[in-house]
Amino acid sequence: MNENIEEVMLDLLCKKAVFGLNEQEEKQLAELQQNAGEDLSASFELTAARLAMADLDSSEAMPEHLRSRIVADAEKYFDKSQAAIRPVLDTAPKGSIFNWLGWAVATAACIALALNIYDNRQQSPLVQGRAPTPSPTPQKTMSPSQMRQQLILTSPDLARGTLGPADMPQLQPTGDVVWSDAKQTGYIRLAGLPKNDPDKETYQLWIVAENQNPKTPVDGGTFDVTSDGEVIIPIDAKVKVQNPQAFAITIEKPGGVVVSTQKHAALAKRES
Repeated sequence: MNENIEEVMLDLLCKKAVFGLNEQEEKQLAELQQNAGEDLSASFELTAARLAMADLDSSEAMPEHLRSRIVADAEKYFDKSQAAIRPVLDTAPKGSIFNWLGWAVATAACIALALNIYDNRQQSPLVQGRAPTPSPTPQKTMSPSQMRQQLILTSPDLARGTLGPADMPQLQPTGDVVWSDAKQTGYIRLAGLPKNDPDKETYQLWIVAENQNPKTPVDGGTFDVTSDGEVIIPIDAKVKVQNPQAFAITIEKPGGVVVSTQKHAALAKRES
């Protein structure tokens, strides 16, 4: 077998191990190996597999028991495979490709095979073993109490007021109000107001602010009291609030009103 034919055979063996062959190339390789008297495809494919696995990315942690089992199975497999191939190489007939080209050429073929695998790995994220992009961690939904506490801790401009009885002596509400002009956010912490029937009435908050006529305070939103004990209500100001001085709660018809004519059920004057 001349040198050109040997080079073609080596090239086809490397290509088959790394990329695979088309039908015409498979036929050509089969004829060359038949003339050579041996089939070296398995040896080259085993070499390709070992080279491809040599530096797989293992940055993502694997359970230790699973890793140990895979390593043990792999070593057992490769030991058996090499044991089966080694006699073929040691007792290769005189016309063997390793005798035609010598061990130096066979080594060069393995190096070329390694370079092909490395180049292919650089172009394929899957071969590199890149971990999939992790899904974003869902954020926890904070409760009104937690949001109120966060506002208190993060707002240097916080306005505070203690909530107490107003024009209805039969009602004895307690609690407080916090508000931040910078964040245009605030909360009412309230206890002592009776539960209301939403079909008949609702509570409505009013904010007396520097930027609003005291006769028409800012609508801070409506809310219902549906349970006993303390409740925390987010303030829903309908317009921007600047430097609030007082917070009042009235009892209105369902849906609330634009301008209240009712007495105050609770009142908080700004203290800080």
